[in-house]
Amino acid sequence: MVFMGDRSTLLKTGRFARGHVHPAEKLVDEVFAAAAEQYKDTIESAETSETVENAQTVENAQPVKNAENAESAATAETAETIETADGVENAERAETEASADGAETEARHRRAADAGDTASMSVLGALLLRRGDLAGAEPYLRGATADGDRAAANNLGVLLHQRGYPDEAAGWWRTAAVAGSAAAAHALGRHFRERGDEPAAEYWLRQSAEQGHALGAYALADLLEHRSDVGAERWLRAAAEQGHREAAYRLARLLERHATDAAHEVFGRPGLGPRTGAESAPPRRAAQGDGPVAGPDRARGGEAEQWYRQAAARGHRRAALHLGAILEQRGELKEAGRWYLMSAKAGEARAACALGFLLRDAGDRESAAVWWLRAAQDGDGNAANALGALHAARGEQQTAERWYRAAMDAGDVNGAYNLGLLCAAQDRTAQAEQWYRRAAYAGHREAANALAVLLLQAGDPAGAEPWFSKAAEAGSVDAAFNLGILYAGRDEDRTALLWYERAAAAGHTEAALQVGMALLHHGEEQEAERHLRCAAGGGSAEAAFRLAGLLDARQPPPGPPALGEPLPEKTECEEWYERAAEQGHRRAQVRVGMLAASRGDVESAGHWYRAAAESGSRNGAFNLGLLLAREGSEREAALWWTRAAADGHGRAALRLALLAARRGELAEGQRWCARAVELGPAEVAERAARLREALHQELTA
Repeated sequence: MVFMGDRSTLLKTGRFARGHVHPAEKLVDEVFAAAAEQYKDTIESAETSETVENAQTVENAQPVKNAENAESAATAETAETIETADGVENAERAETEASADGAETEARHRRAADAGDTASMSVLGALLLRRGDLAGAEPYLRGATADGDRAAANNLGVLLHQRGYPDEAAGWWRTAAVAGSAAAAHALGRHFRERGDEPAAEYWLRQSAEQGHALGAYALADLLEHRSDVGAERWLRAAAEQGHREAAYRLARLLERHATDAAHEVFGRPGLGPRTGAESAPPRRAAQGDGPVAGPDRARGGEAEQWYRQAAARGHRRAALHLGAILEQRGELKEAGRWYLMSAKAGEARAACALGFLLRDAGDRESAAVWWLRAAQDGDGNAANALGALHAARGEQQTAERWYRAAMDAGDVNGAYNLGLLCAAQDRTAQAEQWYRRAAYAGHREAANALAVLLLQAGDPAGAEPWFSKAAEAGSVDAAFNLGILYAGRDEDRTALLWYERAAAAGHTEAALQVGMALLHHGEEQEAERHLRCAAGGGSAEAAFRLAGLLDARQPPPGPPALGEPLPEKTECEEWYERAAEQGHRRAQVRVGMLAASRGDVESAGHWYRAAAESGSRNGAFNLGLLLAREGSEREAALWWTRAAADGHGRAALRLALLAARRGELAEGQRWCARAVELGPAEVAERAARLREALHQELTA
């Protein structure tokens, strides 16, 4: 029996983590339009779609990359939109006309504004403000505001805020909001939230949201979610239904978390040890799902996918990433790749990494490496690990080590674990221990298991045990199995069985075999059969053999078939023997040969006896010799009996003695008789002694 992990290979890093991530994913509230450049894109009518969303969502507890910072710099929502005296439609029409007719249309508005037309002053002020001409816009906006134009009051607040007068801007926003401007109410709510006055912020944001303002609904949802208020979902949904893509993304995340939480409540969290929650770091593979979703929560999971799709269709790169992950998990790889590609091209490193894995699985390693390189250069540790594994498989150890170090520098603990595996494969044990220890201290459970294996192999079981325990409690199935081996080696069978049972419950094949064998030893055949079936179904040849033996013992031995009768069908126990035999289990091969011979199937019997004999089974060699002798091939039979006798088979030695006696080779016969007496068993030794005496008398006569 070997310790799990002592022959570890390079880690095959997994895909994007689909793990359960609790609100580490809160949006960071942006200062409302701190720079004039940002405000150039925020002057729109109140019912327009949002501008670039606040994308500084922290996922998987990873630091926000430079690209994300750049993205978030442009994400202050465009709450400060422009209205005209005639309503939203006229403001949009004026802008459309200005873009269509250019200077002529603007000149027409300017003439009307200079003549005192309030609507034209408001529209012209808005156009100049959008252009960044603050000095030119201000007199027109002030003039329209003096005439009671609420859109101008809102836009004057925008202008003043850009100039660095937030308190004066808030005064004009209040004027516009009281007059019914949803955009101004939203801007005022943002103003109060920045100053920490959440009650006032909630009041004005709610005013904006209840008027149907998408950005107001989104900002209100963000405020409520920050306080863990269940009302956040309602307003996220309201904003998403109006086309707000960041709201659609966050609504999808919220629905997905709810579905996952409900599934965990029903089914329990996976893994060994205390249920401390799912790991936040990518797996790895992990992709990666959160388990089954039961009842109505399955519908919530489906609804989450719809919102991801809506946000992704509007260009939201993280929504495209999550949508790709859902589709990949469902097996729709082509469509998953399309969304990953869109997200990756938009700068999402994790999408580039996931796309690399899809390409690798499709056999295109060169293209996979291109996307992994792109992701790794953007700081994705998982992609760096994948590149390391790729170069290690090519034998490029130095390059592999460089990428593993890059992964480690990116905060991915798998980098240290993989460095340990790389060093262990090169027999650099001291360095392997160093990297395993580093990863283990960071909470990597498989590194803790590998470290314990290394310590155990170095003759330090006392040092290995706590690391095995730490890894097992963190959910490492191999570590739980290894603890069973450790305690069994100390003859602490009861404790060993507890750890074996724990590992078996998590699907560990060899642990299930050990539990089955222990139960058989205690006479608990029904429970033993259950565990042996699990282990055998998991691919254990020994479990299949022992299960077959258990079933074999319950049925009477088959008699030889009557003349003319067809060969009987194979029993279940014979099928299990065959499964073990096909996996190279020598004793199973011999047993399958014996069952075939008992049915009269000489050809199958010969096949399995020969397979066992060629792999070193002395019983297989002996039985093959018997079969060949019956068919008249005594010379070949003698060769197999000789091999069996050399391996300690007493009956084979006796057969060789009899064969030598028939040929008149009395001295040779005596030699094989002596060997048979030496090897036994008792019955064979007795017969061999009588034959040796007879040969001796024949020689001395």
